[in-house]
Amino acid sequence: MATSKSRPSAATRRRVEQAAGDLGAAAVQQMETQHEWYRALPAEERSWVGLVAQAGIRSFIEWFTGPQDHAHVTADVFGTAPRELTRSINLGQTLDLVRTVVDVVERESTGLAARGDEVKVREAVLRYSREIAFSAAEVYAHAAEARGAWDARLEALVVDAVIRGEADDSMQSRASALGWGTTTDVCVIVGSTPSSGPSQVVEELHRVAKRHGVEVLAAIQGRRVVCIAGQVADALESASELGPVFGDGPIVVGPVVPHLYAAGRSARAALSGHMAAPAWPTAPRPARSDDLLAERALLGDLPARAALVSSVYAPLSASGGGNLLETAAAYLDGGLGLEGTARTLFVHTNTVRYRLAKIADSIGYDLTDPHDAQTVRLALAYGRVAPEPSQRVSRASAARSSEL
Repeated sequence: MATSKSRPSAATRRRVEQAAGDLGAAAVQQMETQHEWYRALPAEERSWVGLVAQAGIRSFIEWFTGPQDHAHVTADVFGTAPRELTRSINLGQTLDLVRTVVDVVERESTGLAARGDEVKVREAVLRYSREIAFSAAEVYAHAAEARGAWDARLEALVVDAVIRGEADDSMQSRASALGWGTTTDVCVIVGSTPSSGPSQVVEELHRVAKRHGVEVLAAIQGRRVVCIAGQVADALESASELGPVFGDGPIVVGPVVPHLYAAGRSARAALSGHMAAPAWPTAPRPARSDDLLAERALLGDLPARAALVSSVYAPLSASGGGNLLETAAAYLDGGLGLEGTARTLFVHTNTVRYRLAKIADSIGYDLTDPHDAQTVRLALAYGRVAPEPSQRVSRASAARSSEL
């Protein structure tokens, strides 16, 4: 609050008050002359900006002639315009408006000042400009906070819809509002919620993803964090980049799908893999959901079981007249190594070695690796109890279709 000695005289305050209309008109005219963005606004929004400028003049005069606290600035100036105006003009343009109002007030009111009051008027304008600038920043901070809270709710709803496989019109509308209407190359990454600062996880995922050129939608669901990544070139690499944000424990990446509306398949695989990952204590971090087919099948994941049969048992059955299937079964079930398997099959050791290499080429699993061996052993077991080949292929196709 200004003291009586620092305040302009009553004559100066009266002259400034009488010039209120002229000051408002001058501010609007200067906006029109100096700022192209103002001229480009629709008529309705331009009139709102003009009202804000005039409210700024009026608020200054009330403040100038009153006790000179900042209450009028905060309560009156930006409350004149509707909230939607903060979406029409940005903070920089609002500062242009503030600067114009202050320039007009300083120029015109100094000329109205009584002799000896010029410096006091300039000091008053400086104090007022500080208050109105802080008020503008507060308005945009509140708008950004409200927008951020709304976006967070939309984001959580979209992630939940993907998990539940509800790729309907409402999800499409929400995703478009978040800028995901045309996002491609999408995968779902599931990890554990960190024990410290879980409220910052989603924000940190957005920051890290932005640095690496990836788009993300994320939500915390109890002990797990579900992250949908878009525009990914390599799903495993993107998961590695985001990995430090997750808590301790496994991180599982679902397969890449063309767009968000097919992400339910990736989500189901990633969630199933994250639940099953403890069964493979030495699993890499992150791991692909397809690398956890055996563990997922143990939990009753029917698509994983069908995938094991179709990608392991069926190719081995169809290759080399069944020799590869026979060799895999003897090598895994007997536990006799190369020489013991050769004796069981009545073939040379080199033949067994050659067939193991053919198996690895055919199905992508190396039977000398413990985890790969376990996966193939389960695939053989599921294949043996599956229906006849024609029915097996039909069921596998149906399981894959259900994931789409």
